[in-house]
Amino acid sequence: MIRMVVFDMAGTTVDENNVVYKTLQQAINEKGFHFSLDEVLAEGAGKEKLQAIRSVLQLKAIVDEPLAREIFTRFLSLLDDAYRQQDIMEQANATTLFQALRKNRILVVLNTGYNQHTAEALVEKIGWKQGTDFDLLVTASHVAQNRPEPDMILLAMKQLGVSNAAEVIKVGDSTIDIEEGKNAGCRINVGITTGAHTYEQLQSAHPEFIIHNLIELLPIVDQENQLTNA
Repeated sequence: MIRMVVFDMAGTTVDENNVVYKTLQQAINEKGFHFSLDEVLAEGAGKEKLQAIRSVLQLKAIVDEPLAREIFTRFLSLLDDAYRQQDIMEQANATTLFQALRKNRILVVLNTGYNQHTAEALVEKIGWKQGTDFDLLVTASHVAQNRPEPDMILLAMKQLGVSNAAEVIKVGDSTIDIEEGKNAGCRINVGITTGAHTYEQLQSAHPEFIIHNLIELLPIVDQENQLTNA
């Protein structure tokens, strides 16, 4: 029986036109690099953003923690400016899906490699409210280890009283989302093509399903719960 669905934010439930990774690219390239957006997406998507910077720099065999932290500080400043100007919307059918799940007593969790400040700003800009549209927000600020480690999912389970990861689905737009779900032991891991990674990239992480619109998750949940109750 599925009791909880954990959704990534940017690219999965939030449509921000890749502004995070475009901003990450800008902050890194201001230091004299020439990384493409595809490189930044391939290496950084889904990760806590300081770790994403480290991963991109490692493409050039650069391991420089002071540099990574300097870029990260600049990134946060640039992102605040970008979000003030950027139209932030939900991905198609996100609220409809959340309502359908919660109506069936399935918990809706948002989790993200963003820090708490950024994540809350996104939620507020869309107009979602905890307890009405979703049940819990878990961010990189809440855990010691970030994706692909399962800490955010395990924390959500603990806080919402779900003891068995076989009752959890993870949905995300990057391979690291899928890896996170698998590491947590989630029963079903779903890739979605609305964000950072392509169908082929998502496929490389071996999710149980790949969807193109959030509403496609409903029949997956329904089928799973019918099988469980059979």
